[in-house]
Amino acid sequence: MTSAVAYDRVSTQRQGRSGLGIEAQRAAVARFAEAEGMIILQEFAEIETGKGADALDRRPQLNAALALARQTKCPVVVAKLDRLSRDVAFIAGLMVQRVPFIVAELGADADPFMLHLYAALAEKERRLISERTKAALASRRTSIKLGNPTNTAEAAAKGRKMSIEEADRFAQTVLPIIASIQRSGITSLRGLAIALNNRGVRTARNGQWQVSNVRNVLARQSPTLL
Repeated sequence: MTSAVAYDRVSTQRQGRSGLGIEAQRAAVARFAEAEGMIILQEFAEIETGKGADALDRRPQLNAALALARQTKCPVVVAKLDRLSRDVAFIAGLMVQRVPFIVAELGADADPFMLHLYAALAEKERRLISERTKAALASRRTSIKLGNPTNTAEAAAKGRKMSIEEADRFAQTVLPIIASIQRSGITSLRGLAIALNNRGVRTARNGQWQVSNVRNVLARQSPTLL
């Protein structure tokens, strides 16, 4: 049997006191380890935000998990990728530690390249949600302030154009993941939707994938990706 080091994290003291966040992660890692025939050598858990350039310095338990993994030449297992971080730069920094990471939610076959893609996708999803919210508020303020049909129509047209551009950018981020799933033998729209949901990938609106979502993303493939 292979060995691994487990790492759990919650962001707030309230989550830490409740124990629910840590317990859910611990259970997910335990189920994954049992299914994969892994032995968890030791578990490290902490309550600390993943934000900031000095995030690793403020996470002694993660440093300890990395040290033990290097010493025992085994991977660090987390329940979800965001338990490491939601920041692509931070994930990239962890990769140079030369300690393999396994995300239970994504499966043992998710290599560092795929982890970078998932992190980039999560980061882009949050940015798109923020941009849509700001654009909607700005459009509403403009419509209320100017109060005539011409300006309302112009604002709506700009909003539609922005939505199309955001959808194109999102599609180019998620298409490599879909291509990877297709190479594994899953080609139907329903199968792709199920695989994306199983891997923890969210839609542009942060929801679950349906056949229509997959069809819309595939329709935005550039000729070079066909």
